[in-house]
Amino acid sequence: MTTVCGAAAPKKMEWFTMQATRREVIAGAMSVAALGTAGAAAGRTKRPRRKPNFVFILADDLGAFDLSCYGREDYQTPHIDGLARRGMRFELGYASSSSCAPTRVGLISGRYQNRLLAGSGEGGGYTRGKIGYSGDLPSLPGLFKAAGYRTGLVGKWGIGELPDYGPRKSGYDEFFGLMGGGIDYWSHDFLDPLTTGPRRPDLYENETPVTIDGYATDLFSDRACDFIRRNVEQPFMLSLHYTAPHWPWQTRVERGSQRMTDIHFEGGSPKIYRDMVLAMDEGIGKVLDTLRKYRMDRDTVVIFTSDNGGERFSKTWPLRGAKGELWEGGTRVPLIVSWPGRIRANAVSRQVAISIDFLPTMAALAGIATDPSYPPDGIDLSPQLFGAPAVDRTVFWMTPGDRLAALSYPWKYMRNGTLEYLYNLDEDPTEHANFKNRTLSIFSDLKAKAHSWSKQMQKPMSAVPRSIVEQAEALEMPKLPGK
Repeated sequence: MTTVCGAAAPKKMEWFTMQATRREVIAGAMSVAALGTAGAAAGRTKRPRRKPNFVFILADDLGAFDLSCYGREDYQTPHIDGLARRGMRFELGYASSSSCAPTRVGLISGRYQNRLLAGSGEGGGYTRGKIGYSGDLPSLPGLFKAAGYRTGLVGKWGIGELPDYGPRKSGYDEFFGLMGGGIDYWSHDFLDPLTTGPRRPDLYENETPVTIDGYATDLFSDRACDFIRRNVEQPFMLSLHYTAPHWPWQTRVERGSQRMTDIHFEGGSPKIYRDMVLAMDEGIGKVLDTLRKYRMDRDTVVIFTSDNGGERFSKTWPLRGAKGELWEGGTRVPLIVSWPGRIRANAVSRQVAISIDFLPTMAALAGIATDPSYPPDGIDLSPQLFGAPAVDRTVFWMTPGDRLAALSYPWKYMRNGTLEYLYNLDEDPTEHANFKNRTLSIFSDLKAKAHSWSKQMQKPMSAVPRSIVEQAEALEMPKLPGK
């Protein structure tokens, strides 16, 4: 039987509303049972003194296999690998979109980002001006703040700019980082590749622009450690959203030469990419050391993942595609969850997990109720974290350029423009063999579910013309539409 978000899908169109309520009841019961089992298993160790802290770490454009614990061989990521050794590594982790801003809308809302205009585009550029995540909507940090947690965002916001939008308007007590989609790692400004004009500074302390010297990755790591030190006496929820290893391609020693745009086709190399990832891994090591120093490591859930699939220097083989595409290379991401003493060490999960699951999962772990007027589309994964078997589910993607996909593992339906495919990811993870004529009933079923789901969502915004990216790669000044 095909399931959607962990619940059986009724044939009628209103299943989208029905499944949320049924899923909450089922997931809630499973969560309570799993927590009780985990508590008994943890009886041999000291129980947490309070509600768990959360450190949610989000990399930017990190590919599915860019960590050594996921198979990268040309460098090692010992600190992130350590999280996997002390917790659970997901083999089927997914971003809810193939580009950054939409995934961040899904993450903060726990719902498909396509329900909102801010989540229906391709990236950060679409969230500027009057488009963004409204502060009057329920949110992940808002839930935790209302439950007595101290909430902080360090790093990238990327889903709407001041004065209408911003982290502190959506439940974060404090913020240090960038409002937009990417910055120069040293000058902390950016040049929008889709508009003309001077570079714009984009580094903020709460809602005040600041000028601080330093490599952005290190600044974010140090500020995260500071946030932890200042909040040892109360439960906290820290979002640490790195820009690494997103372009521009810069390291601690290589600042890069003058470039035309921040898409930065003038530079970069596998070595530079490696050094950017390693700087992030080292910073995460400092964060973990800070938790241990203040004896909070066993009271803290640490989650690590990426906002979308890999960029040009990522390791994605044998997956097809990359950032911006709905093939697996564009949406499959690393996902690790660690809670020493509660989640079994060295665990590996085949549960399909996606960005919209973090809100209901974190809320369940903290004993916080989600907003009944804004029910999550994601599912509570805490039963799986504590050893429950994987549940069948169907998840969806829709992006500009007439791209639509539905995954009911191992089967995946995809529409790319006028072309349609059915992939079996077990038999062909490279997504080159099209099974739609060989298994027509599965193809028809997944296609119908994908199209029914898409009708409940916002219409995708217009896609960025491919010619603009091609011009940038050829180092020609992009010829913008209407210019």
